[in-house]
Amino acid sequence: QVQLVESGGGLVQAGGSLRLSCAASRRTFSSYAMGWFRQAPGKEREFVAAISWSSRITYHADSVKGRFTISRENAKNTVFLQMNSLKPEDTAVYYCAAKTVTFEYSIVKVATQYDYWGQGTQVTVSS
Repeated sequence: QVQLVESGGGLVQAGGSLRLSCAASRRTFSSYAMGWFRQAPGKEREFVAAISWSSRITYHADSVKGRFTISRENAKNTVFLQMNSLKPEDTAVYYCAAKTVTFEYSIVKVATQYDYWGQGTQVTVSS
């Protein structure tokens, strides 16, 4: 079992930046591919970014490409989402997720394929 705890959300003006963190409870954190998703009120959960356990492969949704960056520090059991040039449409609850993998280049973009989820952190971008 892996527990994931997100932090770093908050209220920011359009054009601003936030850095989300997701801390995992397991020491075998490096065996997990990680992802970030978001869900706005009345909308389905949306893929944001994913990273392989080796950090060699990352993937960002078109809606955030060039503005958001996913990264991880396996020694700290933590994955990050750096969010720059934020827009009001980025407002949502952001969730991190973990998927057990055996291949260092695996990334996962489908929410239903993840094994563990955090409780979410609210990001609100004002115009």
